[in-house]
Amino acid sequence: MRFNNRLVLMCAAAALGANAAHAEEKLMKFMVDGVERHAIVFAPSKAAGSAPLILAFHGHGDSADNYVGVDFQKVWPEAVIAYFDGLPTRDGLSGWQTEPGMDGDRDLKMVDVALASLKKTYKIDDARIYASGFSNGGHFTYLLWAQRPSLFAAYGVVAGRIRPTAVPVQPKPLLHIGGKNDHQVAFADQTAAMETSRRINGVSASVTPCASQITGAMCSLYATSMNGTPVGTPVMTEVHPGGHAYPEGTSEEIVKFFQRFTLDRGKTASR
Repeated sequence: MRFNNRLVLMCAAAALGANAAHAEEKLMKFMVDGVERHAIVFAPSKAAGSAPLILAFHGHGDSADNYVGVDFQKVWPEAVIAYFDGLPTRDGLSGWQTEPGMDGDRDLKMVDVALASLKKTYKIDDARIYASGFSNGGHFTYLLWAQRPSLFAAYGVVAGRIRPTAVPVQPKPLLHIGGKNDHQVAFADQTAAMETSRRINGVSASVTPCASQITGAMCSLYATSMNGTPVGTPVMTEVHPGGHAYPEGTSEEIVKFFQRFTLDRGKTASR
């Protein structure tokens, strides 16, 4: 497995499916404001109808070539998976914008251009497009929720936070996975993001426990409004005892969550 990010303490499991070996890997390039952007794309070699799409964003200082090791393409071989490369940030390491207008919105523009190109290249189901990111990529995923809520059916964040200028407004299904002992993206900031997500989605603090494939994780589902009625925009949180990590089982949890939701047909999550 290629995923050895120095910011990540544990790797995703190599959950090899029967069809995983048939995924085709392709390097795609996109011109955005005169800058060439890259993504490593995995697609099923024989797609039956329109395929779901996951846009995946690595952590600060990482790369798409390394981040493919989270293995979304093996967990969901029927989907198209696009792992993007970030551009140098102020410290010279690759990363993503975290606020509206930052760096000329270079990464939001990249997503717009990339989606158009991916839809031309592959048969994509517009109702099943998802975004997920780790750490800085998680911050950017929250920004996508705030700035592009009409494009995505659900969001999956690992060790991310919400910037004060990038608070989402439109309710959307959200899964947040974080470590209690994360000292890089303070767990207090992640907790605040979870609470903000529940407020936006209108779900109460009443929690339904749920199972998780992540060792030691406490899974909590918030899917009822303040008066106890079901809603279509749940928030699920999974808190593990580790630090700034992408623990084994994380990609499986994200895919399971995504598979419950479509853009045009919201579903109440249950476990």
